[in-house]
Amino acid sequence: MIDEIELDARERMEKSIVALKGQLSKIRTGRAHPSLLDSIMVPYYGADTPLKQVANVVAEDSRTLAVSVFDKSAMQAVEKAIMQSDLGLNPMSAGTTMRIPMPALTEERRKDLIKVVRNEAEQGRVAVRNIRRDANSDIKELLKEKEISEDESRAGEENIQSTTNEFIKIIDGMLADKEKELMEV
Repeated sequence: MIDEIELDARERMEKSIVALKGQLSKIRTGRAHPSLLDSIMVPYYGADTPLKQVANVVAEDSRTLAVSVFDKSAMQAVEKAIMQSDLGLNPMSAGTTMRIPMPALTEERRKDLIKVVRNEAEQGRVAVRNIRRDANSDIKELLKEKEISEDESRAGEENIQSTTNEFIKIIDGMLADKEKELMEV
């Protein structure tokens, strides 16, 4: 029973890490990365469609993204959607391909982004701690129902704490890497 609780907690913590990676990848550094445009929705035949379903996005070099739209008639809509996003990007159309140069980040903007990254990391830590709290309450419930002994309860809580520490360490590493990436000029 305790093993099931520990396994469930570990799986949920792994999902929290995946979610945090997704959030951090959306935060723009000076480097061009195709995932930067993942959140952009394009009005396509009356429905908002994710950009990657309407176009192919690749990094041409470290400072430029290239967007190849599958349907030429959607070119204007894709360009407009990218310009209206909160990413501050200005695409340049060239036939069926659109090039998006990444503007350099100012020192002030980098510091603002670091605050955002730290906040995202803290949200990740809070999620992991909430999972720990849920798992510990499940173990206490089993103890209260006399389905496990106090020793098993204590051992289970210690295992969950060590798992929590492991995931918090992963989050701290991700934060340090992202901060380092943001401060590179």
